[in-house]
Amino acid sequence: MPASLGTLKALVDAFNAHDLDRIMGFFADEVVLEMPRGPDPWGRRYVGKEAVREGLRGRLEGLPDVHYGADSHFIDGDMGISQWTITGTMLSGDKIEARGCDFYTFRGDKIVKKDSFWKIVEK
Repeated sequence: MPASLGTLKALVDAFNAHDLDRIMGFFADEVVLEMPRGPDPWGRRYVGKEAVREGLRGRLEGLPDVHYGADSHFIDGDMGISQWTITGTMLSGDKIEARGCDFYTFRGDKIVKKDSFWKIVEK
């Protein structure tokens, strides 16, 4: 089964359920995750399913009430895009709310790359 809107919506649902095992089921073994923050222009990069699991575990632990809302999804060939508003409370107690998007590259029904972007909110 190729990339589909249903797959992207199910992935957002898995993130909102904070279900790391279900999230990881969408990814290929050789998946690459590029987070919106990090030491390089592409953010922080995780390569391989186990590294991605640890990167996402850190995200879920650092933002324990994370929620992706107002989501919309697009597919074109093996590329999928999800737009959303992320909300949550960091361990410091600071609240976040920002628009963002993920660019996904699929091989068949598995994601081989997730590249994540957030708006920078200035206060």
